[in-house]
Amino acid sequence: QVQLVESGGGLVQAGGSLRLSCTTSGTRVGFNTLGWGRQAPGKQRDLVATISRTGTTNYEDSVKGRFTISRDDAENTVYLQVNALKPEDTAVYYCYARRIDSVYYWGQGTQVTVSS
Repeated sequence: QVQLVESGGGLVQAGGSLRLSCTTSGTRVGFNTLGWGRQAPGKQRDLVATISRTGTTNYEDSVKGRFTISRDDAENTVYLQVNALKPEDTAVYYCYARRIDSVYYWGQGTQVTVSS
């Protein structure tokens, strides 16, 4: 059974940083694409960063230059370094993983709260 387990969320002041981690398990072939999405209260969940197996990254415009996604396939882990946090970054952050056959999964989420 596939599992995605996030950690690293918390309460931080505006301008601060966090490092989110997500460890995946339950698949022999691994995931082609890993990523992070977020969902603020009353809003839809959006993918904000993705990274392919070859290391190609993509970011939503609102986080470009502040967030950095990376992966360690030996550890089955994807990271999101979030810097220069703003109150509008407050959301539940979800790990995302997509297989080569396009089946995808979400983690349970970790709360990030940015105070002004």
